Amino acid sequence: GLAVGMAVGQVLLLLLAACTVMPAKDPLLNVCMDAKHHKTKPGPEGMLHEQCAPWKDNACCTANTSSEAHKDQSNLYNFNWNHCGVMPSKCKRHFIQDTCLYECSPNLGPWIDQADSSWRRERILHVPLCKEDCEEWWEDCKDYVTCKENWHKGWNWATGTNRCPWGSMCRPFSQVFPRPKDLCEKIWSNSYKYTTERRGSGRCIQMWFDPAHGNPNVVVAKYYAWKKRSSSAGTENVTPETNEAVCALPWPLLVLLPLALVMVSKGAGGCRPHGWGSL
Repeated sequence: GLAVGMAVGQVLLLLLAACTVMPAKDPLLNVCMDAKHHKTKPGPEGMLHEQCAPWKDNACCTANTSSEAHKDQSNLYNFNWNHCGVMPSKCKRHFIQDTCLYECSPNLGPWIDQADSSWRRERILHVPLCKEDCEEWWEDCKDYVTCKENWHKGWNWATGTNRCPWGSMCRPFSQVFPRPKDLCEKIWSNSYKYTTERRGSGRCIQMWFDPAHGNPNVVVAKYYAWKKRSSSAGTENVTPETNEAVCALPWPLLVLLPLALVMVSKGAGGCRPHGWGSL
């Protein structure tokens, strides 16, 4: 009887272990992209500079990358914000924040895509940006001037930094990007997607957030990672919460389950392990 009880106990422990071990590491969550300045995996960084500081508890960027992100002529990409005159600081802070999100965030996994450039193997594509983040960016920059709609390519790099290409004119942002959607989607070749989702909804990525309340993008990445998986598996109707609660048991344990139940029923009539008598 005791041997039966122990065998049943072991089988049940095995089943329990399978339940707890099964949610394996999700390759879309808490990851860094394979790009020029990114760390191989995210982790704490004590001294992230100014606007990159919200990511210090778990970052894909180093302290050096975070301070370079704040410079007018940064060593990160030799990119010059002031290509059509001096960019006002209220506008520039959005570009710094955008750089911090790109370099530091470990929550962009669901949107990492292959890149075909010499300086990075991966990029982000169609990251759903919160409505306020996009609209404030446009509002604060609409009076600045630029000569290009897509800042990823097509510059004149003859001097080692980006200059306006020959024949292009410097025009107000509001002409080059008539709406916030144009700015967010076109400036970095569709890295971002404009959404009508609001901050705190759990459905859009925030460039700006207060780290005192935690990182709101963690839950957003989880939602879109689940959505990506379920659409490829064709199970759109399950919510992520119930989906995660299901315990996926490997087949050898499913085979053992009926056996365990038989042993339980046989052992029930015999002696009980110590401590069960009072139940």
